[in-house]
Amino acid sequence: MKWQFSPPGLFNWKMKSLSSAVTGFKVLPMGSFEATIEHDLIRGCTVQMIEWWFKHIGGTMFYKGKEYDRYLLWHPYDHIHWSLHKPGPHGKAEAGAKFRIVEALNRNPRWLIDTIEEVVKLDKTGIRLRRRFLGIEVSSLEHWFIPHRDGTLYRSRLQVGSETWIGRHFINPLMQEFIMTKAMTRAWLKHNIEEVGNFENFLPQLYYHEMNKDHAVIE
Repeated sequence: MKWQFSPPGLFNWKMKSLSSAVTGFKVLPMGSFEATIEHDLIRGCTVQMIEWWFKHIGGTMFYKGKEYDRYLLWHPYDHIHWSLHKPGPHGKAEAGAKFRIVEALNRNPRWLIDTIEEVVKLDKTGIRLRRRFLGIEVSSLEHWFIPHRDGTLYRSRLQVGSETWIGRHFINPLMQEFIMTKAMTRAWLKHNIEEVGNFENFLPQLYYHEMNKDHAVIE
């Protein structure tokens, strides 16, 4: 499928910079990549709001009189498509579900990610997604939500590859050559800092509108 980006400058939000967070990148002993982020405080967004977001990411909302996919609004430059590939046990976006995620890091078509991720955990403490191949976990992304009086402290960890013998000799070289290169993993740090920071721009308004059963409108 030929994916298309949203028009540039659609929302004109000032995104948080790489320097706003504490980031780390290293190669683990068996050759997998690990990228970590301690995000800047997400002001005005409670852990309940963020949990709700991941459970209702598939809807739409209005922005300046036009309706957009919520996933597109989350990162209007890099995000392309999200869908519920497989519902969870209760038919929703929840633990046990699978998400289809399509995005291009730094809006670079060569850094396109098109993946189906299993939701291992999703509650008020965080979310964990994983990707498996032939029963082996080949990537893992976990976010932790920590309550703060002014919002939420948010921590992230991405692992690309498997810390196993088969990972070292087969999975990791293939993953890092064809799926998620070292350059892409480093670019993901910037991407994730931007999308998490964007919560401040729309999530409180969206959440309060939805809780009041109104159509979500952000002016």
